Amino acid sequence: MVLPVLYSLRNCPYAMRARLAIYASNQQINLRDLVLSNKPVEMLTVSPKGTVPVLVTADNEVIDESLSIMLWAFSQTDPDDYISQATPNALAEMLAVIAIFDNEFKGHLEKYRCSKRYHEPSLVEDRQQCERYLADLESRLCQHSYLMSDQPSLTDLALMPFIRQFARVERQWYLQSPYPKLRQWLNHYLQSRMFSKVMVQNPMWLDSKQEVVFGANV
Repeated sequence: MVLPVLYSLRNCPYAMRARLAIYASNQQINLRDLVLSNKPVEMLTVSPKGTVPVLVTADNEVIDESLSIMLWAFSQTDPDDYISQATPNALAEMLAVIAIFDNEFKGHLEKYRCSKRYHEPSLVEDRQQCERYLADLESRLCQHSYLMSDQPSLTDLALMPFIRQFARVERQWYLQSPYPKLRQWLNHYLQSRMFSKVMVQNPMWLDSKQEVVFGANV
């Protein structure tokens, strides 16, 4: 049986969200971990833009956007109903929330991370720009256990790696911040079996050329 191939970078949040969806959908893939300073020719041949994640399906379809990989995974199998196919407009609502974070929050997050790294005087202002989006998530989590409802969804998996990044910028501030529900939600994922499996450190594929089978049933 030919498995799909995923080119991935362990700590990249985009690659992380792709692996989360593959795990949650019970798919299996050959995982090829890499470093951006040494990109496999095989990956650049199918996706010249040279960013991860890149999925090559068993039918040789190339998917090189993280959200598209997530949707591909759940279109194959969705045992826990992450895309809520039975609920009218649910997927459209999830994608709308994700789009706000992809198109707006991430830009503010990058400025915040850079402000911390380079000790910029705009640190607090940049954090406050991020907080506008965190406040929305906190409000959602005051209403139900997960971002969209009492069941985990595509939105939770898509946003979690970036909220994790935010939480690591000023750790002490984050732990005392006025977002207790968000901290609880993030901790739930960080302490989960799924996250521990998704974050396993594998040998670099270019070093070993060893195929690592990844998935919930491995």
